[in-house]
Amino acid sequence: MNLVELAQRIKNYRREQSLTLEEVATQTGLTRSWLSKVENFRVTPSLPALGKIAQALNITLADLVTGLDEKPEMILVRKNDRTKVERDSSPENHSVYEALAFKRQNRSMDPFIISIPANTSRKNALSHEGEEFLLVLSGEIHFEYGDDLYSLDEGDSLYFDAHVNHRILNKSENKSEVLCVFFQGV
Repeated sequence: MNLVELAQRIKNYRREQSLTLEEVATQTGLTRSWLSKVENFRVTPSLPALGKIAQALNITLADLVTGLDEKPEMILVRKNDRTKVERDSSPENHSVYEALAFKRQNRSMDPFIISIPANTSRKNALSHEGEEFLLVLSGEIHFEYGDDLYSLDEGDSLYFDAHVNHRILNKSENKSEVLCVFFQGV
């Protein structure tokens, strides 16, 4: 099941109904911070939690999951057809995530191009399930992984377990672009 698409659907249904995370939390008995992690695909909700979320959004569980297991053999996404994904809603981070494989609902990997403005970083390092691959396409970044900090230039790459707190920092005066691939397993 495509967990990134599920997270996006939950967020989109909530926004379409002009509901805040706090309102959904109150209706479901789940916490606001946990729901935020679900919407930003940092945690995977259980089936009972999905049922509560669907009920709070006045939709069926089927509405949330229908099509998430479809798997065409190949999809093509042209550069101009990429879709922007809100991955981090913190005000200090203006990085833009462009989904590269969103047309294939049931996938094990989620590739993105991340455009990171100069002098930008997420406030806190975060973790999530799965594994991740990064390739610096242009510019330079610093990568915080647990207590370690790595400096990466164009062409450098990393592959790591995502359960460790991590974040990308662009300390330079220029925009950087990174290919990021999340692997969520089968």
